[in-house]
Amino acid sequence: MNIDDLKNTWNEDIENETPEINIEQRNKINLPLEKVRKNMRMEFWWVVAIFVFAFLVCSVCQPFKLQLYITVLIASMLLVTVFFYSKFFKLYKDISNTELKTSDSLKDLVTQLNLNKQYYLSYYISFAPFIVCEILIVLEFIPWPQPIGEVKIAVILISSLIIGMFLLFICGKFWFHRYYGRYIDHIESLLKEFKS
Repeated sequence: MNIDDLKNTWNEDIENETPEINIEQRNKINLPLEKVRKNMRMEFWWVVAIFVFAFLVCSVCQPFKLQLYITVLIASMLLVTVFFYSKFFKLYKDISNTELKTSDSLKDLVTQLNLNKQYYLSYYISFAPFIVCEILIVLEFIPWPQPIGEVKIAVILISSLIIGMFLLFICGKFWFHRYYGRYIDHIESLLKEFKS
């Protein structure tokens, strides 16, 4: 077998493996993608508003030590948020510029969406240390009628962390499914439909 025959065989195999997606199928995919993009924009602006509000609240906190602690904590949360939103923004750009002509490009899109699901849940879980810091700040600055013991502080911290992690995980899963997951499921079902 010569090189030209191998090239022709290779090209035929590639063409057979990647069926084209027709215009009607592309339109079915674009609707859930547009919903995902819309929800990403909405969530981004909500996060911006929340951080602006949080920094405004910090500016009126007294005493200065409390203001400093809360400002540093919120600035740290902002850094974590910027890191994760850079990943989300990359996905936003990718799904905005997507040319879904083959089932392979759709498969790649579904993989990116599922990868961002993991980023999304990691984003919510990454706030666990901030819960601990917030509890420490609250314990430090709330005037107690009598000093609280070390065991009580440990119980408050550990229970707050466990409850906070559980709530963050549940809220993250619920939020993701409500605003993104059902559209990803729809796209995955369309991919299965195209394969058959």
